[in-house]
Amino acid sequence: MDIFQVFYDSRDEEKSIKMARYMKNKFPFLGIAKPERMKLSKSFMKQRKKDIKIDWSLVSKCYNMPEREFHYLALDYVSLLKEKLTLEDISNIEKLILTNSWWDSVDCIDAIVGNMCLKYPELKESTILKWIYSDNIWLKRVAIDFQLKYKEKTDTDILTKAILANCNTDEFFVNKAIGWSLREYSKTNKEWVKKFLEDNKLPALSVREASKYI
Repeated sequence: MDIFQVFYDSRDEEKSIKMARYMKNKFPFLGIAKPERMKLSKSFMKQRKKDIKIDWSLVSKCYNMPEREFHYLALDYVSLLKEKLTLEDISNIEKLILTNSWWDSVDCIDAIVGNMCLKYPELKESTILKWIYSDNIWLKRVAIDFQLKYKEKTDTDILTKAILANCNTDEFFVNKAIGWSLREYSKTNKEWVKKFLEDNKLPALSVREASKYI
């Protein structure tokens, strides 16, 4: 199955303009909305689910395509096979964060990194700490938000480091990530988040997001 041709054959020029505009015209789009994209790629994903390891050449091919839907396809594929990711794959995941970077793709990678860190806790020391202090806002964003689905498994020490190392910035996507991480954790431990907000000076955006359920 040539999934690339399938996508091209489903191009919708009118929708592509609207989708690109929504994403600040950072990328061209084919105009395939997510429900349709999932439908078109269903048989392809069913076949690729049998892969014994991640086919990084496929991922690279998708990421080298200009249209955003192919980047989503790559992330859908990696997410599908996330249990087969190894420690060594973290370098490739980092490349995905740094390539064609925008909030939509980076936020898809949060759960992938989160799953890897549960499986390989040593990644928190070897990689997440490096990302926390990186100059790249997208690496920072993942380091702050990779625990979004952790609930009671949240490592509050690394969350604290990630937030306090990055809370003195006017960068919207970092401040939003801080608020998002605290908001999600407040669903599990409201008192911890309340005390954290009381004890630390955070950007107004972060505080507003974090306080939603408090």
